Amino acid sequence: MPGAMLAPACSLPLRVLIVDDHDLARAGLRALLATEPGVSVVGEAANGARALEACRTERPDVVLLDVRMPDMDGLATARALKLAHPHIQVLIVTLHANPEYMLEAFRAGAAGYVLKHASRGELVEAIQRAGRGERLLTQTLLIQTLQQVGAMPTPTPVNVADRLTPREREVLRLLAQGRTNRQIGQCLGISPGTAKNHVERILTKLGVSDRTQAAARAAELGLLR
Repeated sequence: MPGAMLAPACSLPLRVLIVDDHDLARAGLRALLATEPGVSVVGEAANGARALEACRTERPDVVLLDVRMPDMDGLATARALKLAHPHIQVLIVTLHANPEYMLEAFRAGAAGYVLKHASRGELVEAIQRAGRGERLLTQTLLIQTLQQVGAMPTPTPVNVADRLTPREREVLRLLAQGRTNRQIGQCLGISPGTAKNHVERILTKLGVSDRTQAAARAAELGLLR
């Protein structure tokens, strides 16, 4: 009809696959997400092999993946999944606030690491951000876990850290707290564009591809003490 208004396009809900070897854990996550309009649980899997098969058939946007599973654990599953389906985002959902698990999860290509006692709101936000291609941790876990790792001795050569200027180290510490470029700029009295330039140089110097890997690398180097 001439002059008719077109209805605005509605974004489709994110397709989520739940992977956990415990039936009750899968049921709990499904129930938690059942009333969330922006999320659609499209399937479940009890182990890594079935998760990979479900990713081929269900085409999820985000996979919620437990760490400890028999035969093929969550970290091995994440590596295989990202190799086969690099566009699918992986969120590790676990009981274990373990710094080594967290670092390995991000090395495996996970988008985030969320504890099972996180609130529904935290979990939904993590799924939404992962669906947008962001790398994330819940704020509390990010700070606590990276501080733990940063306090641990590391065999990594210190010359990597020496490549960073004092300003870049300041930016890196704020980045590791989950701050955006705008927030970093506000803290340091610089523009968001300048903060972005610092972040890009930091990624290059540390040999990493994103902000979360930079935070993990900084922790390994002991720069978050």
